[in-house]
Parts: sequence; structure tokens; C-alpha cells
Amino acid sequence: MSEASKPGLLVLASTYPRWAADPEPGFVHELSKRFVERFRVIVLCPHAAGAATHETLDGVEVIRYRYAPASWETLVNDGGVVANLRLSKWKLLLVPGFVLAQTWRAWRLLHKEKVDIIHAHWLIPQGLIAALLQFLPGRSVPFVVTSHGADLYALRGRFMNALKHFVLRRASAATVVSAAMLDALRTIGADVSKATVQPMGVDLRGRFCLNPAVQRTKHEILFVGRLVEKKGLRHLLDALPDVLLRIPDTRLVIAGFGPEDAALKAQAGKLGLKSAVQFLGAVPQAELPALYQRAALFVAPFVQASSGDQEGLGLVLVEAIGCGCPILAGDVPALAEVLGEGFDDMVVDPLDTHALADRIVALLSEPSLTSARALLLQKSVGLRFDWNEVANGYIRLIRSVQASTNERLGA
Repeated sequence: MSEASKPGLLVLASTYPRWAADPEPGFVHELSKRFVERFRVIVLCPHAAGAATHETLDGVEVIRYRYAPASWETLVNDGGVVANLRLSKWKLLLVPGFVLAQTWRAWRLLHKEKVDIIHAHWLIPQGLIAALLQFLPGRSVPFVVTSHGADLYALRGRFMNALKHFVLRRASAATVVSAAMLDALRTIGADVSKATVQPMGVDLRGRFCLNPAVQRTKHEILFVGRLVEKKGLRHLLDALPDVLLRIPDTRLVIAGFGPEDAALKAQAGKLGLKSAVQFLGAVPQAELPALYQRAALFVAPFVQASSGDQEGLGLVLVEAIGCGCPILAGDVPALAEVLGEGFDDMVVDPLDTHALADRIVALLSEPSLTSARALLLQKSVGLRFDWNEVANGYIRLIRSVQASTNERLGA
């Protein structure tokens, strides 16, 4: 299919890689680049220091819009919008420019480029922007909106819920990344007739997979994720002294960055854990499999943050499972999507640090049993979350919306 004959797909996003191998979450790009054989894909996302304003990544045309002076464009990265607003209240001043600039640039793109459909990631603000574009002068373009978690869980209250209802009414289709999120939409009284569960993905074929050549350590615990409240790392650090009393050679490796970095390092120091904890900082995706493949146990102590935010799916668990790593996770509803029938055996309440320590010690003390369970889980998960499978589901949905629109317009 030639570029000129491909349907035009405009992707609206907040979180997006600033450059190749950026350690920031790259799931929107990973999905978008798998669309390029079927669509001409343009991504409109916010600019950040050091990033190009216009480039092509893996066949995806990426346009990064300016929303503030360069040194102030800090609303998105190093923790995400919700976490950054919570920790730095002054950044609320950036929100109007952030939303208006993306709306303006999107409207201009609808006039300049051949755009047949929009895929908006996050109900607010991108879904809201896509809905508002239908009221502005020019061509009305259908849109699909995907909610990832923070937009649904953390942006609460009557006004925010009304905006979510509005977006869902205007959308041609909506997706959430777990069944728990579909339940959350029902709880706020939203119309879910257009909504389906479509997760994000993981490269389970070529990257996050078994490697028999790598030997697992005996007592190395691994944490991977943004250093924000909902990831629960502070509770794992609180539990670690108890673990060390019973298994003194336990080590915790932390791969991640975010706004709580300094506070967590200070906490580790106060607890006397400096020799037992290693903060790796930001780790590129290409280097993560080796960490999962050698770890004795991957712990993701997810919690509900004070803002209400929580995991929408928890893809780090899928990464660990793909590498055959034993896992233990915080008990949040979305994990049932990944863990299935074994849900109760692999979760714990991280707020109960004694229970968390007990479970860690039990799993580290029975390596043969935990490894066997990990391999069974790896087989049960299979390729359900592999990017190729996930992308095909989104392609079918987007093409269905496009076909319905063409039929309605008599094209």
C-alpha cells in the first residue's frame, strides 16, 4: 500500500518517547509503530527539553508541540502528569497552555493533512481534545479513545466525571486496558456500550522471554517502575529490614526514576539499607530483560495512591512473567487481567509490611517451587499481551470505526 493511499491516523498523547531508547514509558509509540503498514501515522505529543520538534521514529511521524518556555516544559516526564501536579502545584499553571496548544496543533493538522481517524490516549485531556475538535470549524473526524488508568482513577469528582461522560458519548469507540477499569467506568455511571477491554502490550517474542543461559540469583529482589506513590516502593523498603533479619544476603535492585527518587533514597538511608539496596536509575528497555532473567523474585508492591490513582494493568508484571521470573504484587483489581486464576497466590497487601516481608521470605526460601510456578504462569499468559496480538486488535477496531464512518457518510 502506497503512503498516499493509506488512511491517515492522528495519535494524540501525553507520554511519549523523547528520542530513541528513551527510558520514559513507550507504549504509545510501540503501538503506533505497528500501525504504519496500514496507516499513515502522525503522533502529536508535548515537547520536552532535548527532543526534536519534528522527526520520524520507526516510520511514525512525530510532532512535538511547544506549550511553555523550554525550561518549563516539565509537566509530563519523570513521573507522569498526575504525579508531577501532585508534587509541584505550580505546574497547574502549565495545564491550560498544554491543552490549548495541543488542541490548536491538532486542529491545524486536520486542515493540513489527510486525517481519517484519531486515536486519543487518555480520556482527559486527549479524549476531550478529540471530542472538542468535532465542534470546531472544518472536517469532523471520528475518534477512538483509550484510557490507561491515571485519567480514570486519579482525575475524580463531579466535574471530571462529567467530562469523561462527554468524551465517551462523542467517541466512536473506547478501550480500557483491563476489565477492572471497565468496572470503574460503570461505577461513575458512564455509558460503556462503546467500550471494550484492549490491553497495551509487551514484546514477548523477541525481548521479554526466557533465557536458559542466564542463571537466577538466590536472593536478589527486583523492582522496576516509575518512582511514584502508586508503585508502592516505599512499602517494599519498609519491609526489607524484616527480610534481612531472616535472609541476610538479600539484595534489592531498583530500576526506575521519578519524583520520589530523593525521598526513597533518604528512606533507604534512614532504614540502614544502603548496602542492601541498589538504585540503578533509568534503565533502557533493551537492558531490562537481563534484570528479570537473573532476579530471584520480582516485587511490584502496587497500591492505590492518595489521589486515587492505581495501576490500570501492570505491564511490568507481564515483562517479568515473559522472562520466567517469580513475582509478587500488590493487591489491586487490574492484576486479575494478567494473573488469572492464580491471582490470590501472587498478591499481598503492601501496606501490611509484616505480611509483605513474610511472603518475600517464603518465596525466596523455596526457589524450586517458585520457579516452577513462574514457568507455569509464563505458559498460561502465553502471547496474549504480545505487541503483535495487541496491535492487531487495535487495527481491527480502528478499521471498523473507519468503515462505519464511511458507510454513514455514503463514501
